[in-house]
Amino acid sequence: MAAAGGIVLAGGRSSRMGTPKAALEWHGSTLLRRICGLVERSVDGPVVVVRAAGQALPELPASIEVVEDAREGRGPLQGLAAGLAALSGRATAVYVSSTDVPLLHPAFVRRVVGALTGDVDVVLPLAGGFPHPLSAAYRTSLLALVERLVAADRLRPAFLFEECRVTRLDEAALLADPALAGFDPALDSVLNLNEPGDYEAARARPSPEVTVQLFGPLRRAGERLPLALRAATLAEAAEAAGIVLDEHVVAALNGDQITRDPDLPLATGDTIAFLAADAGG
Repeated sequence: MAAAGGIVLAGGRSSRMGTPKAALEWHGSTLLRRICGLVERSVDGPVVVVRAAGQALPELPASIEVVEDAREGRGPLQGLAAGLAALSGRATAVYVSSTDVPLLHPAFVRRVVGALTGDVDVVLPLAGGFPHPLSAAYRTSLLALVERLVAADRLRPAFLFEECRVTRLDEAALLADPALAGFDPALDSVLNLNEPGDYEAARARPSPEVTVQLFGPLRRAGERLPLALRAATLAEAAEAAGIVLDEHVVAALNGDQITRDPDLPLATGDTIAFLAADAGG
């Protein structure tokens, strides 16, 4: 299929959380930065954040686009419409995520988007006994239908599913993917944070298990490599490995993405290679 993009719904102030979820701290970064980075890692098209009009957002990479929801308080279909409109003509499909799923794994995104084949319009995961329309894949061609439903005040995602072709992936179908079964067997990718206690419990979990390699001058004599560490961001991985992440160091994520971004989100199974940027220069 052609390029798949991503839509992240920033949400607004949560009465139960007491603060916008998007700005909640996550290992020195923010929830919104984490979700945008994980989605961006998992798709091959642009990623947009949909925010309420005038909503302040935490800092994001320049690669992430921001669009405004035309009418606040109209629910996820209104946000979906704004995101689909922004990506129309640039992607044939999108993965849609809320901002409060910090345990999202790229393998989950790839599994869901990969099931959007043939004449399917939506891939809807079912996990923990519930459908997850904000952890789902949608055709961008649904824009007109979504806009029509919003105009008619039919704002629940279920109304959309009644009028298009939906593939539902239950837990067994999701975990038939070996990568997802290996990295996220409990399907924590759909675990969202609705109460302060949810956030505190998720934040207290161990960081993802990652592997770190050191090359050139960064490799210390006698050190056994690779290093098995826990880190939620590139900055955490560097600190755990005893590396100062400055202009003299670059990192290669999983052998391809070259970065210095300290807030780059990591997921279980990632391999990070740290190299001296000016070695031999």
